[in-house]
Amino acid sequence: MLKVSEFIVNKRKAFYMIFVIALAFCIAWIPKVKVNNNIASYLPSTTETKKGLNIMEEEFVTYAATKVMVSNITYDTAVELKEKMLTVEGVKDIVFDNDREHYKSSNALYEVSLDYTDESMLDKELDTCDAIREMLSEYDVYVYSDTIDDMPRVLNEQMKVIISLAVLTVVAVLLFTSRSFMEVPVYLVVFGTAALLNMGTNYLMGEISFITKSIAVCLQLALAIDYSIILSHRFTEEKENGLDKHDAIVEALSKAIVEISSSSLTTVSGLAALIVMQLQIGKDMGLVMCKAILFSLICVFFLMPGLLLGASDLIDKTAHRSFVPKITLWCNMVLKTRHIVPFVFAVVAIAGAVFSNMTAYSFDVTDLGTTRPTYGSISQEKINEAFGMSHQMAVVVPGREYDIQGAILSKISELDHITSATGLANTEAKNGVMITDRLNAREFAEMMEMDYSSCKVLYRAYGVDNEQYGAIFNDINDYRVCVIDMIKFVHDQMDYGVINLDEDDEQELNDNYNDLLEGQAQLEGDNWSRLVFTYDVPVESEEAYRLIEQVHEITDKYYPDTIVACNTVNARDLKGSFGVDNLKISILTALAVLIILMFTFSSVSLPVILVATIQSSIWINFTVPYLTGEALYFIAYLIVSSIQMGATIDYAIVVTNRYVQLREDGPLNAARESLEQAFPTILTSGFILCVIGMLIGVVSTEPIISGLGICLGRGTFVSIMLVMIVLPQLLIMFDKIIGKSFFDISSRIKVGSPLVNKKGIIYANGRINGYVCGYIDGEFNGLIRGDINARVKGGSEDLEDESEKTAE
Repeated sequence: MLKVSEFIVNKRKAFYMIFVIALAFCIAWIPKVKVNNNIASYLPSTTETKKGLNIMEEEFVTYAATKVMVSNITYDTAVELKEKMLTVEGVKDIVFDNDREHYKSSNALYEVSLDYTDESMLDKELDTCDAIREMLSEYDVYVYSDTIDDMPRVLNEQMKVIISLAVLTVVAVLLFTSRSFMEVPVYLVVFGTAALLNMGTNYLMGEISFITKSIAVCLQLALAIDYSIILSHRFTEEKENGLDKHDAIVEALSKAIVEISSSSLTTVSGLAALIVMQLQIGKDMGLVMCKAILFSLICVFFLMPGLLLGASDLIDKTAHRSFVPKITLWCNMVLKTRHIVPFVFAVVAIAGAVFSNMTAYSFDVTDLGTTRPTYGSISQEKINEAFGMSHQMAVVVPGREYDIQGAILSKISELDHITSATGLANTEAKNGVMITDRLNAREFAEMMEMDYSSCKVLYRAYGVDNEQYGAIFNDINDYRVCVIDMIKFVHDQMDYGVINLDEDDEQELNDNYNDLLEGQAQLEGDNWSRLVFTYDVPVESEEAYRLIEQVHEITDKYYPDTIVACNTVNARDLKGSFGVDNLKISILTALAVLIILMFTFSSVSLPVILVATIQSSIWINFTVPYLTGEALYFIAYLIVSSIQMGATIDYAIVVTNRYVQLREDGPLNAARESLEQAFPTILTSGFILCVIGMLIGVVSTEPIISGLGICLGRGTFVSIMLVMIVLPQLLIMFDKIIGKSFFDISSRIKVGSPLVNKKGIIYANGRINGYVCGYIDGEFNGLIRGDINARVKGGSEDLEDESEKTAE
C-alpha cells in the first residue's frame, strides 16, 4: 500500500488530467441521460401489466389525453370555451356533450386529446396543458391527467433546491466538526467530481428511473462524505507525528485505502441487495448507487491526495479548535440506565417487528398524499368531487372477431362501477350502424346515401379484389361486408378514379375514412384488439380488485389469454412482487452485513448484536406509518430498509470497534470512551444523512420521493439514537459472551523473534520495533488486532501462560 500510495501521490498531475478528461465526457453526457417515469415498466415480464404495456406499445396508437374542468360557467360559455381550446397548438380533439358526464352544477368537464403519441414528447404535452391553463386563467380552471405527468419537470426544480440546501447543510456540519476551514473546499471538490462522474456515466446505462435520478446525488453526498473525512484526518494525524506533508499524505493514504474500503463494504452490500429485486427499479437504483460509491472511492483515493498535498499549508493556517462538545452527561445517562433501557428496547423492538408488518403499503401513487398539495393533486380532487372518480381500463383481446368483442363490451358494461365502454364493435358509423356491422350492398347504400347500382358494382369489385367470387355469381344482396372494410375499399377506389362522387359525398366519405383510420389505429392492431372501459372506484379498493376478477371471468369464456391493463392491475402486480422483494432484500442485506462484520471483528457475537440493533431501528422506523394511519409507498420501504441497514450500521461499527479496543479497561470505561470518541463521526455522518432525508421529504411534492426522504431521515435518526443509547448498554450486558466469542487468536510472538510479518489477532510481549497497522492492547504486552511487521525484543521469557490467559 505504501508503494501504491507513493505512486498515486507522485503521479497526481497525471491523475488530474485523467479526471479532467473524464469530467468533460460526463458533463456532456448528463443532458443525454434518459429518464423513465413509468414504474410499471420495471415490472417483471411475466406480469399481466407488463404484457399489456408491451402489446399496447407495439400494436396500438395511444394519444396523450388530459381532463380540463372549468367551474362556475354556463353551458353556452362552456361550448364557447371548447371552440377556443381547439385553437391551442397540440390539441387534437375535445369531447364535451350536453350530459351530466360533461356538464353538471355549473362545472364543465372537457376530455382533451392531444396530438402526441410518443412519451419522448412529454415537454410538448406539458406545454400544451400550460397553454390551456393560461388561456383559461380568468376562469376557475383545473387541469389533470393520469398519463401526462408533470412530475419530472417539477422534480427537476425541487431537486435544485434540495441539493442546494443539502450542500449548505454539509458545509455547515463540516465547518462545525472539521479541524480546518480549508478542508471543506477540498471535500466539496472531491464530492462534486464523484457526483458528476456518476451522473454522466448513467448515460451508459441506457436510461434510469426518475426515483434514482432524483435522489442519487443527495444519497451519494450523505453516504460517501465520510471517506473524504477519514483521509483528511489521517493526513492531519501523520503531520502531527512529525512527517513532512509529502510523506504524511503517502502514509495517510496507505492506511486510509484499507480503512475506507472496509467501511464502504456494508454500504455497498445494502445497495447491492436492491439489484436482486423482481421489480427492476431496484436493479436500477442499486447499480447507480453502487456506482456512486465506487466513484466516491476513486475520487478519494486518486484525486484527493493531490488536493490535500497542494492545500496543506492553507489547511494548517486555517486550523481551528474542535467545536464538537463533550458528551459526558450523555455518557453518564447511558451508563446509569443500562439496567432498564435494554429491556425496554427489547419490548419496543418486538412491537416494532409486529407493527411494521401491519403497516399499510400503497402500490398506486394517485392514492398518496404529500407534505403539501400540488396543482395536480388539487385538480384531481376538484374533478373527482364534481364528476366522480374515473379510471381507465384496457382489455386486450386477440384477433378481430367483432361479434365476440361486441358481446364482451356489452357484458362488461353491465358490471357495477363500469361507466363507459369503447371498442370498434360499439363505435357508430352512421345512422345507428356500427362500423363492425356486416352490410349488403343495399344496406350500405342506404347508410351512406349512395346510389344502389354503384354500390352493387363496388361490392362485386370488393369480392374480386378479395377472391370472394360469390359476390359475382350469386345474388349481391346475399354478400355482406364489414362496414369498416367497405369504407376503406370505397375510399381507395375513389383515389384510383374507379368511382366518382359528388363533392358533398366525397367530403363525407373522406371524413368518415379519416375518423375510421384514426379510431382503428387506437383500437386494433395486427394481432390484438383493444377495448377501453372506465370505472369509478378507488384503484386499490376491494371493489376494484373484485371488478378485475369479474372482467376476467367474462373475457376468459371467449379468450383465455385476454390481458387487462389498468392502475388496479398494476397495483396488484406491484403488490405481488413486493413480498418476494422484501424477503430477498431483508435476508441478503442481513447476511452480507453479518459476514462482513464477522470478519471485521473476528467475532461471532458482535455481528449479531450490531445487526439486531439496526434491524430494530428499521422496524421502529416503519412502525410510525402504522401508528399514524398513513399509507406508505412500497418502494420507500424497500429502498430505505436496504440503505438504513447498509449505511447506518457504520455508526454501530464505529462504537463497537472502539469498545473492543478499550474493553481491557473494563466494560463501563470502554463504553464511556467509545461513545466519546465515536460521537464526532456519528454526528457528522448521521446528521448529514438525517437532514438530507428530511429535506427530500419536506421539499419534494412527489409522493414517492417525499415518502422515501421522510422514511430515510426518520430511520437515520432512530439508528443514531439506538447506537448512542442501546448499543453501548448491550455491549456491557453481553461483555463476557463477547470476550469468549473472538476467534483467530492463533499467533504468539516470542521475545527475540526475527522480523515478524503476521495478520489477525496476535499476542505479543516485549518491545516492538517496526510497523503495526492495528491496535496494541497493553504496553507491549497484549493483543494486536491487524497487521504486524516488526521485531519483538525484551519482556517476559515465559509467554505461554500469559498468552493462554489472554486468549481465554
